[in-house]
Amino acid sequence: MKHLLFALSGCLAMAALAQDVPALYQGADLKLGEKLIAENQCDACHIRNVGGNGNGIYRPTGRINSLGLLRGQVEACNTTLNLGFFPEEVTSISAVLNRDHYRFK
Repeated sequence: MKHLLFALSGCLAMAALAQDVPALYQGADLKLGEKLIAENQCDACHIRNVGGNGNGIYRPTGRINSLGLLRGQVEACNTTLNLGFFPEEVTSISAVLNRDHYRFK
């Protein structure tokens, strides 16, 4: 009985966390997104493009103002830079950016 209650509480906690993730990013692999961002030196490119520490590229009230536009911008980088990301990788990267910078619902 004790194990059943523990398992049930874990499931409820996971369900609550899943509700905080926008539907577009449900199931996104955040660890993969973090890895791809680091491996492809996205921060270095952003620094070259906007200066400073590169964070000036993240403007939640600017032209990227929705989940779809955020994912579209990551896809644009993928295409422009010929990175070869699969759609699920673009989604994973977008989910990390949303979690860390944009926080769209």
